[in-house]
Amino acid sequence: MDLRLQKLARVLINYSLGLKPGQLFKISAEPIATPLVLAIYEEALKLGANPIVDLGLIDVREILLKYGNDEQLTFLSPMRKLEVEELHAQLTIWATTNTKNLSNVDPKRQQLLSRGSRPYLERFFERVGQGTLKWCGTQYPTEAHAQDAEMSLREYEDFVYQAGHFHEDDPVAFWRKMEKEQDRLVQMLNQAEQIHLRAADTDLTLLVKGRKWINCCGHENFPDGEIFVSPLEDSVNGHIKFTFPAFYGGREVAGVRMKYKNGVVVEATAEKDEDYLISMLDTDESARHLGEFAIGTNYEIQKFTKNTLFDEKIGGTCHLAVGSGFPESGGTNRSAIHWDMVCDLKKGGEITADGKVIYRDGKFVI
Repeated sequence: MDLRLQKLARVLINYSLGLKPGQLFKISAEPIATPLVLAIYEEALKLGANPIVDLGLIDVREILLKYGNDEQLTFLSPMRKLEVEELHAQLTIWATTNTKNLSNVDPKRQQLLSRGSRPYLERFFERVGQGTLKWCGTQYPTEAHAQDAEMSLREYEDFVYQAGHFHEDDPVAFWRKMEKEQDRLVQMLNQAEQIHLRAADTDLTLLVKGRKWINCCGHENFPDGEIFVSPLEDSVNGHIKFTFPAFYGGREVAGVRMKYKNGVVVEATAEKDEDYLISMLDTDESARHLGEFAIGTNYEIQKFTKNTLFDEKIGGTCHLAVGSGFPESGGTNRSAIHWDMVCDLKKGGEITADGKVIYRDGKFVI
């Protein structure tokens, strides 16, 4: 076993999730992530928790989407309803053998599947926001993700663990330091009423008065590095061009441009797979609202890898997510989708809070 996996397992159990003896803890992954699953399972047992493992087969969702009828696609298992009420903690490990396995599935059927999961996701985010359910998502390096990132597997492993600061003797000390620094930024931003974003082909305003900025420092994603807010749902106006391709449901949509009016996407275009973009924005009545505005702060991540976990954290970028907002931030928008898209701010990007420049060319200036 790569010794970094054991180190990662200890950080996830003791720092990210803060797991306690006796708690019911679920680990979800595909079979290819078994080495990390076993390391985490062992750490959880040693701590005294009660871990359960869910190894999902990659082909199951594809088969359901291709052959399930509408009733089956929208069916919500009573087991999922029970889990979302009973679990104390859940870890999702993102790892697959094929990142494109759903590329040819009809988007309308993906919409139906998303709608069926909406009650579960709403309750899940509600409990996370209340602090009664701890959740974290992390990455296990695989050949498929390495190929997307245009790296060898060895290079990609180094990239993943570097982003988590496992090259340092005490990675937890780094994340605690980041937590303290980002707390300072969050406290300042919590006093702001309006945010104004300017970048190449981008001019966007949004109101955040009364909303809570969230400090992301390794507790809900690992690796991490961002601060985010759910803006007032009817306050977003202007236009934005996203620098990098956006990925959702196994599909790649490139060259995305959006125009907002009173919080709603009124125009959306893409240079690649525009039809899919529009279909996802029409998933439900709330999918065209902005659920999140965030600033990436992990400067160990500088390469775009076609993996949202890392790409949204790139130091010097911001990202916006259409669809569901975050209750812990005060967001009230509820949708079956939450789709992050990234905009590079390192060359000429600027963010102002109530007219004062707080961020320029990819870095905070306060």
